[in-house]
Amino acid sequence: MDVDSKVGAYLQTQQREAPAELAHFFTEFEDLYERKIWHQLTKLVETFINIPEAAPFRIGIYNEFVRDWQKYMNKVKLVLFALAAARQFDSISAAAEFMEKIAKEVDQPESQEAHALALLESAHFRLLLNDLDSTRDTLEKCQRMVESFATVDPVIYASFYRVCADYYKAKASFGQYYKNALLLLACIDIQELTVEDRVQRAYDLSIAALLSDTIYNFGDLLSHPIIDALKGTEHEWMVALLLAFNAGDIGKFESLTGSLHSQPLLAQQESFLQQKIRLMALIESMFKRQGTGARTIPFGVVSAETKMPVNEIEHLVMKALSLGLIRGGIDQVGQQITVQWVQPRYLGKDQIKNLMDRLVQWEGRVIETAQQMSQTTPELFA
Repeated sequence: MDVDSKVGAYLQTQQREAPAELAHFFTEFEDLYERKIWHQLTKLVETFINIPEAAPFRIGIYNEFVRDWQKYMNKVKLVLFALAAARQFDSISAAAEFMEKIAKEVDQPESQEAHALALLESAHFRLLLNDLDSTRDTLEKCQRMVESFATVDPVIYASFYRVCADYYKAKASFGQYYKNALLLLACIDIQELTVEDRVQRAYDLSIAALLSDTIYNFGDLLSHPIIDALKGTEHEWMVALLLAFNAGDIGKFESLTGSLHSQPLLAQQESFLQQKIRLMALIESMFKRQGTGARTIPFGVVSAETKMPVNEIEHLVMKALSLGLIRGGIDQVGQQITVQWVQPRYLGKDQIKNLMDRLVQWEGRVIETAQQMSQTTPELFA
């Protein structure tokens, strides 16, 4: 039996044995295969393997059908078909080895994108085996490869940022996880994720934003539709907690400590979160004063707004200065702070209203100044 007859026998068997809603695909596969319409056949196979009910057929489709005409297809698609099959393996180790084999097969000058994709997906399986060193080495290699490409298929970027995010999650590197997870979301349509995946990604991003010692602006997350995945779930309180931090609302934060204690990772880092909410309160306090002419603030005022003793305010401000959250100086003798710049903020509804009130006040001062000038120097307004 030659190769063509083997393929034909496989497809005809599947036509008889597959569920009624899938059987017609095998008929169409046979027709396109016999007519050698490879592009349309590739698209049809892609449609088929993305059907959840087709999962049991993915290994067979790849081994018994796709392998026969793989030289005619886009190699990135080939790797994606192989990946769909690998995800059905019972053994994660076998899946990793399978993708490493695929990576070697497509390691040709004209298919380096596919090679990078296969390496990344093999690294993902290695990560599931807790092989962090191997995963790191592959990510470093793939980063150099991706940076050398003139153009990059979005699926390559998505794979790279997903594996990076999962690697940094395993390392508990919250800032790097946050960065790469958001870059991943920029590369995909989140509606293609399952509800469970959207909730998990939003939850992980929220944890990372809260526990990172470098992230003090949650605008990218709060303005992203992924955060809506938490609404109506047991984790909805996380949205309120993020908003409390973003607004520097210590009272709201304290009202949510009961929920916070239900999350072990947050509960373990409560002292850090206490410091972070006070830094956010300091930033918010400084931000509200921008444009009001009040650039010098006494320690006592900051103490009241951050709910910290006066003797700890200098350390708090020094922390904010070192993190680049504000720019200015400290007058230790006069016990006051001079602020020249505050990190840009993501504004909630209350903050936008406050900004609008400040603009109205500014407009009033401009009108008042103009009236005073017209009375003092009427010849300028004649």
